[in-house]
Amino acid sequence: MTDTVLEAVHINKYFHDPVKVKVLTDVEFSLSRGEFTSIIGKSGCGKSTLLYILSTMDTDYEGDLKIDGISMRHKKESELARVRNEKIGFVFQFHYLLNEFSVLRNVMLPGEKLSKRTTKEIESIAYEKLKILGIEKEALKRPNQLSGGQKQRVAIARALINDPLIIMGDEPTGNLDKKNSEMVFDIFRELAEVYHQSLLIVTHDNEFAHRTHRIIEMEDGRIVSKA
Repeated sequence: MTDTVLEAVHINKYFHDPVKVKVLTDVEFSLSRGEFTSIIGKSGCGKSTLLYILSTMDTDYEGDLKIDGISMRHKKESELARVRNEKIGFVFQFHYLLNEFSVLRNVMLPGEKLSKRTTKEIESIAYEKLKILGIEKEALKRPNQLSGGQKQRVAIARALINDPLIIMGDEPTGNLDKKNSEMVFDIFRELAEVYHQSLLIVTHDNEFAHRTHRIIEMEDGRIVSKA
């Protein structure tokens, strides 16, 4: 088992609308197991475009992407969909919880989709994840009965349900006040340091970024620093 969970190898990306424009230039870095890394940079510098490629959602790029040591190039969409569900957990600025389901069922959904375990096992794991995040008492409520901070904790529990290699976040604190942003940061840090979870978080919040293990700074589609 490799300690490197994700590797971007000389990634270049072009947009073709209507003329050819280069949006990512020779992006290269790796993410290790248990590493909590943030990606920062001004709006339009290519952060979200890069995350879209790293999450296997965008396959139109030059270079290579390796997840768990395996190249994602030339894989069929069905194989990539499985990689996304099995190896990557997503946390977004907006939680995308379904109000017609309970909190517990929302957390269970990616586990049911992966269908590697029985419903009973998935339910038990979902409850455990809610417990880790301190919101197991809300398990039978609907998402619209929760506060913004609670909803984001449910979204994190959902991202963890399949024990992914990597949690990827796109502005996960962008919609939260300072207190709840702090809480989400503390959860992420605990996941990295206690549970050896790898996290790659795109953020505009420099205060958040400067407390992560490492910052990857982007400018005009390039990585200018990865201290």
